[in-house]
Amino acid sequence: MARGPSNRRAGSKSTSGKRAGSGRAGARGRARTAVAVGAGITGTRAGRRNERRAAILSAALEEFAARGFAATRLDDVARRADVAKGTIYLYFRDKESLFQELVRTMLSPLVGAIAEAPLRDMPIRTVVEMIFDVFVNEIYATRRKDVIRLILAEGPRFPKLAEFYYREVIGRVLPVIRARLKLAVERGELTNDALARFPQLLVAPALLAVLWSGLFGRFAPLDARELMRAHLALLFGKENGP
Repeated sequence: MARGPSNRRAGSKSTSGKRAGSGRAGARGRARTAVAVGAGITGTRAGRRNERRAAILSAALEEFAARGFAATRLDDVARRADVAKGTIYLYFRDKESLFQELVRTMLSPLVGAIAEAPLRDMPIRTVVEMIFDVFVNEIYATRRKDVIRLILAEGPRFPKLAEFYYREVIGRVLPVIRARLKLAVERGELTNDALARFPQLLVAPALLAVLWSGLFGRFAPLDARELMRAHLALLFGKENGP
């Protein structure tokens, strides 16, 4: 008879042990769930922030392209982006920093791609063809050309914008191209050092295409791809082929 209570106590202890273990496991599960939910909320918030930021930059491009830098107001950017004006200041200090980030976001990746390309290993004609293709496909055929047009139009009145564009875009890619053109002269790929001395000549038709499209494109559309092919032929002659 003495064994019964003892067995009951042992059983009770075993059951309580299971319950305790279950409680600890449940707590761990709830903690993991809370962490996962928290991470989801954080990710959602970050996603919303990125979406708002992208909407502001897109609206800024539309306003700058339509009105110019001077006439664009942050109120108009906010209205187009469907955010409160104060929201813009959460991301950008002022209109100038907004424009700078527009340049950095839209053009810096292309500049980086050219600067990091293995240009020394390519024939110089292939290098130039690559640069022309980037211009036609990634700039002229996209809204990026509006950023360049804005710099050309507003740079003289807003020298800080021109300085920023030079530092972020031209100052990064021009030395790379100049160095490769000088190497082409040393290797005998170019018989004339004019391009090495003035690499601006290489991209002159690109600037012409941007200006032309803004001023006269409605009356006389310009085929930028054919323009760049013609320039390539002037620089290197017609490519041998069937």
